[in-house]
Amino acid sequence: MATIQTISMAQGAQGVCDGTPVITVEDVHKSFGAHEVLNGVTLSVSRGETLAVLGRSGTGKSVLLRLIIGLDKPDSGSIRIGGEDIAKLPIHRMAEIRKKIGFLFQHAALYDSLTVAENVAFPLQHHRREMSKSELSDRVKQLLAEVGMDNDLNKMPSDISGGMQKRVGLARALALEPEILLLDEPTSGLDPISSREIDDLILKLQRERKMASIVVTHDLLSAKTIANRLALLDQGSVVVEGSFERLQKSDIGFVREFLKQS
Repeated sequence: MATIQTISMAQGAQGVCDGTPVITVEDVHKSFGAHEVLNGVTLSVSRGETLAVLGRSGTGKSVLLRLIIGLDKPDSGSIRIGGEDIAKLPIHRMAEIRKKIGFLFQHAALYDSLTVAENVAFPLQHHRREMSKSELSDRVKQLLAEVGMDNDLNKMPSDISGGMQKRVGLARALALEPEILLLDEPTSGLDPISSREIDDLILKLQRERKMASIVVTHDLLSAKTIANRLALLDQGSVVVEGSFERLQKSDIGFVREFLKQS
């Protein structure tokens, strides 16, 4: 396993977090058949903090998110959400934990047959059945206003741009007032202007909501902008972790090469 170089956390884009661990990943291993994807990953994220996970394709970044949300289970190690080891939880308790987690998929993953408003309403209809139709409508409008999409409620996903789809995906991820936000390549496939708009939106949401967030990204500029800390994966392990400025000072060859090529 690669040696981890840990660098003390500096104040990042969202300011100082409150220091309370919300997500704790400890010595996690995950293989698919003979292919080892994660090899002893250890990370933690606190309330109000954003951690950006970087690395080359195939280093297990998206697999890590799937493990945190409970879509897959680690082969060994532990993942704790609010102190509970999710790999050991019964199905009904894991379902409750998932309500605390907002997930933005890499390609937004909107339902093609539903309007923008219906996409955002979907989790509320399933998990907030006590809401009246008027309350549901007001909540959807509020969420879309937060991401600047309140004038596009009745459009179909095919009628809006990739950046707008990401905004709708964010609104849907926030519908259940999550304590944790997981973002898989939030700027992937977007032009530079749209990418920076998404970064600004994520920063705004973090300032207002103070969630614990993990962002998987290939976009180094985005990571520098929105994250308090960055963790760089190589061969399934965290090789360095800290602020961007501190990563630049790393003496690990892979880190220097990655930053040079990104």
